[in-house]
Amino acid sequence: MSSLHLTDGPSLTGAEVHAIWTIRDLVFNVEQRCEDADPDAIDLESTTSHLWFADDRGITSYLRTYVTPDGVRHVGRVCTRRDARGAGLSGSLLREVLRHWGRAPIVLGAQAYLHDWYASFGFVQDGEPYVEAGIDHVPMRRDPA
Repeated sequence: MSSLHLTDGPSLTGAEVHAIWTIRDLVFNVEQRCEDADPDAIDLESTTSHLWFADDRGITSYLRTYVTPDGVRHVGRVCTRRDARGAGLSGSLLREVLRHWGRAPIVLGAQAYLHDWYASFGFVQDGEPYVEAGIDHVPMRRDPA
């Protein structure tokens, strides 16, 4: 496993933005056929942090976390390249988020089939299921222990 990369939105280089959008495009648009465009203004916000692992072919696993204007921390865009799945990379990234920011509540919109995986990190359902980008999701929340 490569070393962890953690970069805030304004500090991303052009190459990093390209690598991030590449893995998200491969997973969300090509594999999952999401109905919505992936890039958004959140990526470059000062409250956004991007975490990833990479190998010589690019990013292997990625997520972002950000704070909304109401002060709530969110986790999203969690994805792992197909050939790197099963190695626990996304779990390592999520544990890193909890290590840095887990002393405050964290919310996310889990793809429904990943509900139990997020629950294993202490997240609980926090609302009614919904559809986003054509995919079933469950709102989840983790409060500090």
